[in-house]
Amino acid sequence: MGIINVTPDSFHDGGLYALPEMAVTQGRRLLEEGADILDVGGESTRPGAAPVLESVESERVIPVVRALAGRGAVVSIDSRHPSVIVAALKAGARIVNDITGLNDREMRRIVRESGAYAVIMHMQGEPGDMQDAPHYDDCLGEVHDWLAARVALCEAEGIARERIAIDPGIGFGKSLDHNLALLKGLRKFCEIGCPLLLGVSRKSFIAHLCGGIPSQERLPGSLAAALWGATQGAQILRVHDVAETAQALRVWQAASGMAP
Repeated sequence: MGIINVTPDSFHDGGLYALPEMAVTQGRRLLEEGADILDVGGESTRPGAAPVLESVESERVIPVVRALAGRGAVVSIDSRHPSVIVAALKAGARIVNDITGLNDREMRRIVRESGAYAVIMHMQGEPGDMQDAPHYDDCLGEVHDWLAARVALCEAEGIARERIAIDPGIGFGKSLDHNLALLKGLRKFCEIGCPLLLGVSRKSFIAHLCGGIPSQERLPGSLAAALWGATQGAQILRVHDVAETAQALRVWQAASGMAP
């Protein structure tokens, strides 16, 4: 899953693809590099980020979704706002990637009635405050149980389990120790019975482990975390660096005897 941030303020590439034509060009490049899914977002959800008006978010993402879906790409819309989701699905998006984990009943209705696929992510708090003082008694167990319960709720409301992927939400209301606990215990999430998505690309936990390096210097750590995730059952890797991740996966698969 290649990331396309149509934003001025995302933590790693904010502003690089803020114009629709730039974002579409980036999407085409990611497809050529091996992306299977393009995840288009118009609101930064980095720690401390302020909310964006839904009208602004739609103006940013809908032309990009329409153009990339029109070229045959499998497009995911990264949004927590029902109006944006509806517009993106009409424009050709096929996956709803919601950082609130389909917390809104209206979002669940939209997914159910549209037949879209969905990614349910765990987040403690809101982007504006989620890193202030995250607390868990048992991070791995609590995140697992929350995701399992949310999948069960979606099933009860008519969304087939086969159309749901889960994401433990690395960096979303988690400290370094919490993130490491989730990474070490990733296999536990496979018990839920849904595809596991892992988003670790360029995130700050890498900086915390490596001397505070900026996002531009976190590619090696991103690749290490992505490969670890793949060994632990992650089936979707959400990344900024598609070509590099695809190359690392090919070598790992060949060395481990797995079919590429």
